[in-house]
Amino acid sequence: MTKQQTIQTDTASAVILQIPLEMLSISDLNPRKAVSEAHIESLADSIERFGLIHNLAGLMDEDGRVGIVAGGCRLRAIQMIAERSEAHPFATVPVKLAADAAEAEDWASAENAAREDMTPADEIRAFGRMKSRGATVPEIALAFAVTEARVYQRLALAGLPAPVLDALAAGEISLGTAKAFTLSDDETLTLSLLDQVKGQAVSESAIKNALHPDAIKATDRRAKFVGIEVYEAEGGTVTRDLFSDEAFLASPTLLDRQFAEKLETARAELVETQGWAWAETRPEAWLNYYELDQMKLARLYPIEGDLTEEEAEEYDELADLANGGVLDEAGEARLSELQVLLDGDYSEDQRAHAGCIILVNGSGSIETTAGLVRPEDKKAAIEAGVLQAPQTTKSDTPKSPYSQKLVADMRAIRLASVQAALLAKPELVLDLLGFGLSEASGSFESVFGIRVDRPTNAPSVEDGFAREPRLEHGIDASEYWQKATRVDDFAEAFAGFRETGKKARNAKITEAIARTLPYQAGGAELFGLIADEAGADIRMHWTPTAENFFSRVSAGHLVDLLCEFLDCDSRDERVTGFAKLKKAEKAEKMENLVSDPTTQKLMGLTTDQKAKLDKWVPACT
Repeated sequence: MTKQQTIQTDTASAVILQIPLEMLSISDLNPRKAVSEAHIESLADSIERFGLIHNLAGLMDEDGRVGIVAGGCRLRAIQMIAERSEAHPFATVPVKLAADAAEAEDWASAENAAREDMTPADEIRAFGRMKSRGATVPEIALAFAVTEARVYQRLALAGLPAPVLDALAAGEISLGTAKAFTLSDDETLTLSLLDQVKGQAVSESAIKNALHPDAIKATDRRAKFVGIEVYEAEGGTVTRDLFSDEAFLASPTLLDRQFAEKLETARAELVETQGWAWAETRPEAWLNYYELDQMKLARLYPIEGDLTEEEAEEYDELADLANGGVLDEAGEARLSELQVLLDGDYSEDQRAHAGCIILVNGSGSIETTAGLVRPEDKKAAIEAGVLQAPQTTKSDTPKSPYSQKLVADMRAIRLASVQAALLAKPELVLDLLGFGLSEASGSFESVFGIRVDRPTNAPSVEDGFAREPRLEHGIDASEYWQKATRVDDFAEAFAGFRETGKKARNAKITEAIARTLPYQAGGAELFGLIADEAGADIRMHWTPTAENFFSRVSAGHLVDLLCEFLDCDSRDERVTGFAKLKKAEKAEKMENLVSDPTTQKLMGLTTDQKAKLDKWVPACT
């Protein structure tokens, strides 16, 4: 048995012996059975660099072998060091010996229960102290068995004022709040703000804004347009968040000057290279079209290009591939070329009499509104033939976008919805019957002299229209009479009818009277009252489709409708893309927007917008 050296300890009952490494093993009492190989390797590197800081603890058996009950990971790391090199310093290892198995088991349980990770504040301070003594990041990572990334993150916080770390240790602020304070280089401001946020649920962004109230985010459109490199080249200060990709530009005056200068350069180049009569810049991120109306600017549009038959076929093929997401780079380039040809361009005469307004949009890119004719230039533009002279006569009523046939169809659909709703309101129908048969309505007809009209309640285009079977009598009377049944014995038929009871009788009366209701019976006000009280809903019987509606109005009206459905204006990229489609494609797109959930999702339709669209009916009803 190898000789063991006793080490004097402060506690009389605690005995620490230097035990030969080969006499040590992991005791069955040790609770940590599964240990990461990477953890052991990292711990071995640390022990090699800094030595064994804490001794092991175990129970010696009759043969002098010691089973380690506390410090199993350290023993495994020492054994790994011994395997690496014969010239290692661990021929013997200091081990605190338990008096008996019960005490050893208590030690094992106590160490495992007391094992606790360092708090962030403790780590920050510990890593900072080692760094101040000249330790490198890899050395700190080895010493604490953590990743180098973890060390870098903690060291970034080590320079914070002591009160901030004290507040973090006390749980008065979160780690995220402490990270936000790293953006400050003003200790007085930091400590003042710290007093305000202790124990408060304050977001990191709120703290960052408080630390840099005048700073501009690097994601700001002005910063994107100018460029961070250009800004810094002229002495602009940038504060970067050590824990995210955020950066803050602390010299807004410099940035605004650079922004204005670059925008002015773009304006001058536009006039010089494209030949516009004038161009002006706007500092805003969007153009106020109401302001343009107030300025009484006229608008010229590019002369549309023509594609050859072959080019048109190629365009359609490439567009189909693009819609399917399978168009390669060469195809995308060719599609863009054809689109430019299709979109057309302004002529030299147009440019000579018009100008443009340029601005920087929210993405930091130049956006140009071209073809604007000032009031003082309109006369010359008209004489040059690039602007149409205003009409001498102007109707007070704008031209309706709906054809007479479409209006007739939509009114028939509305009538069908009102009639169908009346089927569930027999008392209302009977009230109407009584009103119509009495002198109160100005009618002197007897009940047996009532003429049962059958006004048209089906559109000429029945796509998307659902008939109510009980009201189906055909578009004209001849079709109805062809379907009618002949009665030979009226007395027998009447007796059979009476046997069905009052409920069936009332239903038949309701159906008959509902069928006779003409469009806007008694005027628009009464017809509206009937529709409201009956709860008529056009969309229960009709869904707008390309065939029954959208293809029957102008392409411009479809653009207006899309703006209405999406609650946006014509500058929205969804609308500008839609406006470039052919009319048939527009109509199909609108049908899909009404009925197809995938299209609704792709177009960004909100829940409220979808609910509104589900109830929408055209104004011509």
